[in-house]
Amino acid sequence: MRFGSGTWMGSALALVVLAGATLLPAAQAQVGRNEAAPKPKEPPAVPLTPSVKADPMEVPGFWDPRRRPERPDLSRISVIRFLTETDYPPFDYAGPDGAPAGFNVDLARLICEEIKVQCTIQMRRFDTLIDSLNRNDGDAVIASIAPTPDMRKRVDFSDPYYRVPARFVVRKDSKIDEIRPEALEGKKIGVVAGTAHEAYLKDLFTEAELHPYPTAEAARAALKKGEVDLLFGDGISLAFWLNGTDSAGCCAFRGGPYIESRFFGEGIGIAVRRNNDLLRQALNWALFRVWESGRFTDLWLRYFPISPF
Repeated sequence: MRFGSGTWMGSALALVVLAGATLLPAAQAQVGRNEAAPKPKEPPAVPLTPSVKADPMEVPGFWDPRRRPERPDLSRISVIRFLTETDYPPFDYAGPDGAPAGFNVDLARLICEEIKVQCTIQMRRFDTLIDSLNRNDGDAVIASIAPTPDMRKRVDFSDPYYRVPARFVVRKDSKIDEIRPEALEGKKIGVVAGTAHEAYLKDLFTEAELHPYPTAEAARAALKKGEVDLLFGDGISLAFWLNGTDSAGCCAFRGGPYIESRFFGEGIGIAVRRNNDLLRQALNWALFRVWESGRFTDLWLRYFPISPF
């Protein structure tokens, strides 16, 4: 993911990540598909298109142009059998004809076009994907899986191709302009209880008044009704909420994205069997090429009318 066509997120987002975070247990620190994060209820029938012209600075990137992956011997790869999940829109879902669809599916196809190999994509239940991969029922899993320490014991991962930032949301009539710990002293912040987002607020926004809620839906309703001044949570889920009918146009992002890896994970990669270095390197090379050519940006804007970044 990138801010514009040539700016690496590692430097651009460093300005919005607050320092001094306490290291959390690995299981708490990860935010990704294996944490069952909130997701949109209905998959789009077709890929979404932006409702307004997007600012290129809203398209993130995780590839450093100064560190180009080396091109591996792609002649040794004749086919890539991708596995993905059945029901995690907009990343993975069954299209109107029952065929695999979603952001991850379209990215897998771009990867295969770049490597110039035949590609198959099969959908399976999320809890069966890694076992299926290790039984050699597929070659790679592209299903928004976070590379937690436990998951890394079972599979290897490509470089991350997206991250799940944390974001603040306010009502559109809010006069809150600055999102800094000292600026939010005494402000009421809604958050889902027991999440990495709550832990982050407790560690860094110590003077704010936290209001934990049992679900994301309850926290969003509290913001709409004015029970809290801000909401802090998963930027991707919040982006779809803001763009959907449930929000009724009430609210908007305020402040920049937070990507502190100790709280919000290392990013989402493609899983391959352990020690399958050729395929892992080929995926890294293809991901970089897809980003460098601008096709990742085009794909991102189709699925994220309101950028979570």
